[in-house]
Amino acid sequence: MYKLDDYDYFLPEELIAQTPVEPRDSSRLMVINKEEKLISEFIFRDIISFLKKGDLLVINSTRVIPARLIGKKENGVIVEIFLLKRIDIKRWECLVKPGKRVRPGTEVIIGEELKAVVEEIKDDGNRIISFSFEGVFEEILYKLGEMPLPPYINEKLSEKDRYQTVYAVRGESVAAPTAGLHFTKELLSSISEKGIEIAEVFLDVGLGTFRPVKTNNILEHNMHSESYEIPEESAKKINLAKAEGRRVIAVGTTSVRTLESAAGDNKLVNSGKNLTNIFIFPGYKFKIVDALITNFHLPKSTLIMLVSAFAGKELVFEAYKKAVEDRYRFFSFGDAMFLY
Repeated sequence: MYKLDDYDYFLPEELIAQTPVEPRDSSRLMVINKEEKLISEFIFRDIISFLKKGDLLVINSTRVIPARLIGKKENGVIVEIFLLKRIDIKRWECLVKPGKRVRPGTEVIIGEELKAVVEEIKDDGNRIISFSFEGVFEEILYKLGEMPLPPYINEKLSEKDRYQTVYAVRGESVAAPTAGLHFTKELLSSISEKGIEIAEVFLDVGLGTFRPVKTNNILEHNMHSESYEIPEESAKKINLAKAEGRRVIAVGTTSVRTLESAAGDNKLVNSGKNLTNIFIFPGYKFKIVDALITNFHLPKSTLIMLVSAFAGKELVFEAYKKAVEDRYRFFSFGDAMFLY
């Protein structure tokens, strides 16, 4: 149960999706009934037939920023700056490559509109960088930056918005809440028309979401921390749904982590902003989430552990085995699961 190798599985490299499907809701959908231990296969737009009037769909409406910046030092050496966390209006904590040659005081020129100066090096090797620019930083960033695609995606993204959900409104994520990439505006409209409520939460996805678990005993793993927010209106919707016995369906593991982190002992969520480093693995008792829409996750990842906690490890790995056999597409741009 707590051995890292228990969460490993074989995945042929060609099943790692390199590009998103068009349209978004034409990806495949594996449906898992955890009570009856049934696995069935559909197309994602069929999700609407598994949603019932009165259900509450919880989406993570964070935006992904084009966090990868490429610039040059005065001597012409190319430097990659990856934005991790905003400190204030001009200063960010960043990853820098190549790091060894980028010391405090180093200037990096990015395009014609942006200059970066390294202020300090943290103990973990991350840099504090101050940016100088004229105008609005976000507009310059969207023009010059590249979307921070995961390391297992080698293809160039033709449109930045394809690594963005259609309902993203604000935030500073450096990775997309990928379960939401399957939804179109038309599908969301049909869902609402069926009498299914939607509540939005915000969790800024950090780079730690891709960090592998390295401890043989998963209990020794140090979980990364991320900031989240539940608006007051959303908290009211979620708490009312739980009080009335209606299903709360999380879109993505980020929504799960937000909801379960905000849940008190009374099994009600609290509104507001906070940090979470919640680590959900088998044995965890869910307080809020009744059903889950998610993608297929990396072997030995905290995310496959979370899904195993929700639906049972044996059933989840049976589903993954079937997904490999049936040539599903995996990871960020891959296919989806609905577990209930």
